[in-house]
Amino acid sequence: MKIKIITLVMIAMITTTSLVAQNFKIGIKGGADIHKLTGSSFKDQFSFGYHLGGFADIGLTSRFGIQPEVLFSQVTADTSSRFSEVYEFNNVSKIKLSYLKIPLLLNYMPNKFVSIQLGPQYGILIDQNKNLLKNGEDAFSNGDFSLLGGLQLNISKIRLYGRYVVGLNNINEIDNREKWKNQTVQLGVGITL
Repeated sequence: MKIKIITLVMIAMITTTSLVAQNFKIGIKGGADIHKLTGSSFKDQFSFGYHLGGFADIGLTSRFGIQPEVLFSQVTADTSSRFSEVYEFNNVSKIKLSYLKIPLLLNYMPNKFVSIQLGPQYGILIDQNKNLLKNGEDAFSNGDFSLLGGLQLNISKIRLYGRYVVGLNNINEIDNREKWKNQTVQLGVGITL
């Protein structure tokens, strides 16, 4: 009797391990960030940056999965002539921001080639150029909560994706005169390992 139970437990463990291994993939990705920082002190235009990182693809069912990611992203924002008038900082034209972004996406796969992605993203400000402020205070909030939606094409081990990310919170840490929010379009390619 004990041999049968041990055999059944072993078969269940091997089957479960095989199923999980088939539905779990990791990979690397990178691409372009087309970024806009909204607020009247910023020029009403998009600027370019990049993102690099890794992801895990965890299949829950044949149609749904979860895709957690960790991305390093760097963008540059241009200020308008109004920035110096509002905040009394001289000679500020471009601001470079580096973020560690952590999206957690729900993948819906209507077929094996297309994934519709939706989920939250948290961005942690790693670095900003310090010439923005004369007094040494931080201008930008250290965290940015966003919502992300997009489409991913799955071609063998290649993942081609396009996404729109909209910031939900005000990242202005100087004062309450203006609200600054991030908007980003991400285009990129990933490879599962």
